[in-house]
This record gives sequence, structure tokens and C-alpha cells, in this order.
Amino acid sequence: QVQLVESGGGSVQAGGSLRLSCAASGYAYTNYCMGWFRQAPGKEREGVAYIYSGGGIGYLAGSVKGRFTISQDRAKNTLYLLMDSLKPEDTAMYYCAARQSGFCVSTWLQYPSLWGYWGQGTQVTVSS
Repeated sequence: QVQLVESGGGSVQAGGSLRLSCAASGYAYTNYCMGWFRQAPGKEREGVAYIYSGGGIGYLAGSVKGRFTISQDRAKNTLYLLMDSLKPEDTAMYYCAARQSGFCVSTWLQYPSLWGYWGQGTQVTVSS
């Protein structure tokens, strides 16, 4: 079965950087839209970025554009989220998600229920 395992979270000061990883296993990595979501306490889950597993440059939500980068290593079936210039408002649990599809659509980030597979999350805490 599909397994997604995130790692790389931690505590950093504002302005710092972290790189999250999501190791995917149990399925062929092709033909999936791979995404990153985050959820802060008391808030709804928010879509951050996605990339099509078959290749492409990815898409970033406006709140993180210019600071975050989504990438993947298809040989390792691993998804990454490089987070630079972190702000206290980036503090959240970050989740990796996958949706079986031949493409990605930006509006899917608004609907976490459309994504069929989720990791357990990794905590990111940014202090001011």
C-alpha cells in the first residue's frame, strides 16, 4: 500500500531554513500528484505546493512563493520541500500527500479531501 513518511522538521529561528523530505513507497511513483500541506493549531489544513511525479517545475501557493521550493528525486521516490526565509507564521505540522492522477491542478491544494494518501506529518516551529 502507499506509504508516505515525512522527515526534516524541527525548530528554527525566523529567517532560517529547513528541508523536508517525504519518502514514498508501496506504489509506482509515476502518475501521482505529490503535494505538501500544513496545518497550524486551530486552523484548517492549507495546501502549500505540488509537483507532478512524472516531472515538471511544480507549483507553490502564494503564501510561500519566493521562499519555498518543491522538488523531487524520482530515482529515490522522494519529495522535498526546501523552506527558506522562514517566518513564525510558517509554524505548523507539515504533511506530504499524494493523489493518483496523470496531472496536477492548482485548485486541488484548496481541497485536502481530494488527496487519497497522507503521511504522518513533521512539525516545523519557527521562533521570532
